[in-house]
Amino acid sequence: MYQLPIPVVRAIICNQKNEILLLKRSHSTHDSGSWCLPGGKVEFGDTIEDTVEKEIEEETALKCISKRFLFYLDNLPTESLQEHYITFYFECHVTGEIVLNEESSEYVWAGFEAMDQYDIVFLNDLALRKYWAV
Repeated sequence: MYQLPIPVVRAIICNQKNEILLLKRSHSTHDSGSWCLPGGKVEFGDTIEDTVEKEIEEETALKCISKRFLFYLDNLPTESLQEHYITFYFECHVTGEIVLNEESSEYVWAGFEAMDQYDIVFLNDLALRKYWAV
């Protein structure tokens, strides 16, 4: 069986206190109760730049006013996860008020020192450690 990696984008959105926006996955989603950065899969025909803007708006109602590509991480298949994701991380500046869609049940602004308080999935915790190390 021939499989291809799945491209994904994630937005690192900071507030004035250098805290990052995390979303708590709702009960209707896989990994409910865990936390992640806004983002999602790149659909056929969309660019990764368009996708990060679209995902931010869909998941939070925030409007992306600027973005900067940071790095990518491979999320390789494991015994429990058969897919191979390539996640592209962007630092994004936004405007507006947060209104969550059905994928998330709540949000939090978390600083580096608070990361261990959250069950952060999809290797987003590794990406945030890399982001804050720069």
